[in-house]
Amino acid sequence: MKLIGKFVDKNGTGYVNLRPEDDEDMWHLYNIIQQGDLVRAPAIRRIQSVSATGSTESHRVKLNLTIQVSRVEFSSSGAPSSSADQTPSPAGSSSAAPTTTSALHISGPVASENRHVKMGAFHTLDIESNRDIRIEKVDGWDSVALARVEEACVPGRGAEVGAVVCGEGTAAFCLLSQHMTLVTHRISVPIPRKASAPGTSQYEKAMAKFYAILYEAFVRHIPYTSPSLRAIVFASPGWVREGVFNAMITEAGRRGDKTLTKALREKTVKVHVSSAHVHSLVEVLKSPEIVSQLKETKFAREGIVLDKFFKMLGVDEMRAWYGPDHVRLAADRGAIGILLISDELFRASDPKLRKTYVELVEGVQQKGAEVVMFSSMHESGQQLNQLTGIAAILTFPLDVEVVEAEEREAREEEKRQQETETLDGGGVG
Repeated sequence: MKLIGKFVDKNGTGYVNLRPEDDEDMWHLYNIIQQGDLVRAPAIRRIQSVSATGSTESHRVKLNLTIQVSRVEFSSSGAPSSSADQTPSPAGSSSAAPTTTSALHISGPVASENRHVKMGAFHTLDIESNRDIRIEKVDGWDSVALARVEEACVPGRGAEVGAVVCGEGTAAFCLLSQHMTLVTHRISVPIPRKASAPGTSQYEKAMAKFYAILYEAFVRHIPYTSPSLRAIVFASPGWVREGVFNAMITEAGRRGDKTLTKALREKTVKVHVSSAHVHSLVEVLKSPEIVSQLKETKFAREGIVLDKFFKMLGVDEMRAWYGPDHVRLAADRGAIGILLISDELFRASDPKLRKTYVELVEGVQQKGAEVVMFSSMHESGQQLNQLTGIAAILTFPLDVEVVEAEEREAREEEKRQQETETLDGGGVG
């Protein structure tokens, strides 16, 4: 993401001009833009005009429109699956960087004068890469939204892990960046059961076909030449990953692809997982091999912290709280050491609800706690969403029932005081 222009005063009033460049930028915009915001972007509108003879003509006009957001929709790219033979790539070919395939649609009434479109007319903006977009927040920019803009504009981002989660005859190709897990492709090849007798040729032929298709898919969908790619992961149950890696090395050597051979030897990490499904990426991110290589990345930190929370929940549940109400109670007592919160909560359509989460984040940060913002486009973020989207690891144990009882007593005492003040006021009158 490129920051084209920014003017936000100390009260949060102002605008930001951004230029999205890839799928992750679209995801950032989806998290930044809220209902009620004013968004200006290029658009194509069909215009009808009536000629002097009374005939109606229709034509498309390119223009910049400003709308007041009523709905924001994001869809990530689908992962096509294939089992057919694919066109072989030439020897020594290098993988190209993936194109932007995510879609972001912003709908709402037109909010500024335009000679082609009436005020209040409904329009949907289809946000495109390398096209500028201006965002102005009517209620002002809060600290979470501004932090998201700064994070989105950090240069040199991109996919940091290319992963192939495979089983016998199946493989899913994934790209992991700071905020997204993108399944770029899937393949499936029927594999007959391995026979113990001499008739294993059908099995071997099927596996050879699987390896050939996997190789072609790999060079198309994993950007192994990208400088930002830190690791190439082959994950599987059993020993499938060893066979896949050896087949990749052999084929790259046969084709004379020195770039791929070097990338495989220097960046490959082989990880055992319990199943050949994409959900196993959570296990991948917790593996010691990956943690050591990617300990500074955001998504690895998410996996480590979530794993720590679940372990704490099993060992000392008084130091592992989750749910909005309970986490707020822990925050009021200054007990939070690490706050786990999903970006999904900040997309709440109710601005008051969003504001409560922003104030919660700012409050625990002021008390010295660490805040880990989870992306709901990662498996770890989806797991956190199943726990209401918010959780906390406490610095000291607190009994939920005791704290809730204290809160009830405090409310009852406050109510008694108000009743006493009311009675006293009536007596004076």
